[in-house]
Amino acid sequence: MCSSDLGQVGLHIGQAVDRQALPVGKLHDRAALTAERGARIGRIARHGDRDRLRADMYALLGELLRKEPSDEVIGTVAGFQGDGSEIGSASSVLATLAGKLSGDEIRDEYMRLFIGVGRGEILPFASYYLTGFLNDKPLANLRNDMTELGIERAEGVKDPEDHIASLFDIMGGMIHGAFGAPTDLAAQARFFKKHIEPWAPLLMQDIEAAKSAVFYAPVGTIGRAFMDIESAAFDMGEAG
Repeated sequence: MCSSDLGQVGLHIGQAVDRQALPVGKLHDRAALTAERGARIGRIARHGDRDRLRADMYALLGELLRKEPSDEVIGTVAGFQGDGSEIGSASSVLATLAGKLSGDEIRDEYMRLFIGVGRGEILPFASYYLTGFLNDKPLANLRNDMTELGIERAEGVKDPEDHIASLFDIMGGMIHGAFGAPTDLAAQARFFKKHIEPWAPLLMQDIEAAKSAVFYAPVGTIGRAFMDIESAAFDMGEAG
């Protein structure tokens, strides 16, 4: 993955915290490594390990979109410092909001956006975005591909696997080998183009523009910009 934009993410936070890695073969069965990975993003941007940076970005977005963020996660985000790139600028805004808003305000916003009474303002599932229905064919196709990759949903996880956070978990795991050996770029591209690219950019735009979004508006910006970078880089790889 050779997009120069990845080297411009420019997120910098404090000392990394050692955490347990994602168990091999399990999806969605851990607390995300947000502090550790967030700290690495700044270091990796300088060291040029773009694949590790990509995996960490997927993990960071997955954690913010998976559930109401904990005070620990919010505190980590408050320490971000962005550069002048689109992702870096949105990260600076996000850090400012994380420092100004209370944890309860941010968690209430998540609930309004993604849970709601009956349903949230946004339903972050591939099936819904691609067909208008939950638990539809895109979920069945994803489950087939997960089986081929040796990935299974962890016990106790209630959301369908086509939730955006789960898809980001899978992409990150494919990059750094959480489900066995790291997959090559061709396999990553196939998964991304089949299960993420057709709908995730629109989801991120919807998050940016959502009426309830304050803290989550820059999360949508970061996600949209990162999806653009991934799409362009995979396209370059195919052309090459």
